[in-house]
This record gives sequence, structure tokens and C-alpha cells, in this order.
Amino acid sequence: MQGRSSPLKRMTCVFVTVWCAMGCVMGTFEDGQAAMGEGNDQARQIERNWMVDTQIVGEGITDSAVLEAMRHVPRHRFIPTQESEEAYGDFPLPIGYEQTISQPFIVAFMTEALKVQPGEKVLEIGTGSGYQAAILAELGAQVFSIEIVEPLAKQASEILAKLGYAKVTVRAGDGYQGWPEESPFDVIILTAAPGHIPEPLLAQMAIGGRLILPLGDTSQTLLLIQRTEEGYQKIKLLPVRFVPMTGQAQKGTVE
Repeated sequence: MQGRSSPLKRMTCVFVTVWCAMGCVMGTFEDGQAAMGEGNDQARQIERNWMVDTQIVGEGITDSAVLEAMRHVPRHRFIPTQESEEAYGDFPLPIGYEQTISQPFIVAFMTEALKVQPGEKVLEIGTGSGYQAAILAELGAQVFSIEIVEPLAKQASEILAKLGYAKVTVRAGDGYQGWPEESPFDVIILTAAPGHIPEPLLAQMAIGGRLILPLGDTSQTLLLIQRTEEGYQKIKLLPVRFVPMTGQAQKGTVE
């Protein structure tokens, strides 16, 4: 395992090039998950603890609920078999269809920034592998997650169900318009970067709600938005680099 880099350097490495053709990653992912059971999860608990202690606690994350969730969720179950040995490394990994699972630190950082409370309603745009949704569910949230790549939505839904995350509902679709029939949401999280803030998502925030997203094209900033009675407060957190949000989000300009 390579040595840890600084938080700023690690933030700029959230996006990676997909190393395998789409079908290649997808096929071995499904086969591998079927072969992984509880025994494997238990054997990898040491790796998970190491991940939390070095990459998350070691980089300043202090929320005990977030740390416990990161220790509990088996990240390797959300990663294609050929990448599984690297599941607890300090970097993102490809999951197929030109998408990635974010590095553990950025998952923890975004989750801590949102201050998710038990019973809150969360909208996730970009289900990906389902790992972030599992972390949110561990915190006691009711999660509604939208994935634009239909096979990934199906795959994530199946994995989450197998692992017992009944509080997560996944559907395939373009997340730009959000999930209006389930709004308002206490928390909204985007795991892909739009070039501008989607107005429908702002409208679906509850008063007191929080929204976090990587904003921008080649240059991206992790942005936290809080809704108050008076309007929206925006806080710039970190420079990052995520895969771009596709679909309707590709229209418009950065705000």
C-alpha cells in the first residue's frame, strides 16, 4: 500500500480513469458478489479498521457515528472482484460504466459535513455501487437514491438488499429533477459533478436541510448548501474531482 498523501492532494484524485471495458467490470462484479459471504466480511474487518484509523480518523474525521458506519459497512462487497484486494485503500476504484466508487476519506468527509441524524430523509443522486447509500442507512436515515445507469441501479439495489439495507430505495433515472413525490428532503447528496446547481434539488430541500455536491467541470469545488427561512447559504469546502453528472445536468453553466 502506498503512503498517504496530503488531504488536498487526495481530494484532487477522486476521479480515476476506468481501467476496464464496461462489460468486463460488470460481469466479474456480479459473479464476485455471489461468492462473498459473511466469513469473508469478518476476515476483512481488520482491513476496515485500518482504513478508518489511518485514512479517516488520521485525516481529521471525528463524528463517532460516521466512524462506526465506516467500520461496519463491507466496502469490498460494493467493488468488482478484480479490484476487491484494493477495497480498503486510500483511492477511488472503477465500478464499470465509466463510474467510480469514491475514496473512503471523501465518503466520510461528505457524510460528516451533512450531519445526518436518525430518521432523516435523504436523497442521493448517483447511487453508483451503493456504498454511500449504505453508509447513510447505517446512520439511521431513510435513503432514496437515483442512478442514471440502469444496470448499476439494479446491481446496487440487489447488493443493498442482500446486506439488509431495507431503508434504501433505488431507482433508475436522471437525478436532475430529484424525487419530487418524496420531497422535502432533510439531506441531499450528489456523488457526480454537475456544471451548475440543479434548481429542482434546491426546491426539494426542507427548511433546515443540507445539500452537498461537487460543483464544476474541469475545476470542481465541494459545496455545502444549507436552506434557511431566509434562503440558501453556500459554503465552499474543498477542491475535488468527481466523474461528471450526465443527462440534463450537462446543460447550463456553473453558478
